[in-house]
Amino acid sequence: MMGLEYAVVIEKASDNYCAYVPDLPGCIATGKTREETFQQISEAIVFHLEGLKEDGLPIPEPESSAAVVRV
Repeated sequence: MMGLEYAVVIEKASDNYCAYVPDLPGCIATGKTREETFQQISEAIVFHLEGLKEDGLPIPEPESSAAVVRV
């Protein structure tokens, strides 16, 4: 399980930030700052993958990617 790299999307909400992982449906987290949200989603990914493993379900391969477009 170690060594996998999943794309994470962090969005600004009205009073906080939220994050999700496109390749892991249902894996979400929130936080008051971007840094806190990143920490929370990192922990959520580990927890999510451990749950899949315990349930005998396959671990999805990372397929999504992200890029920044400057305009």
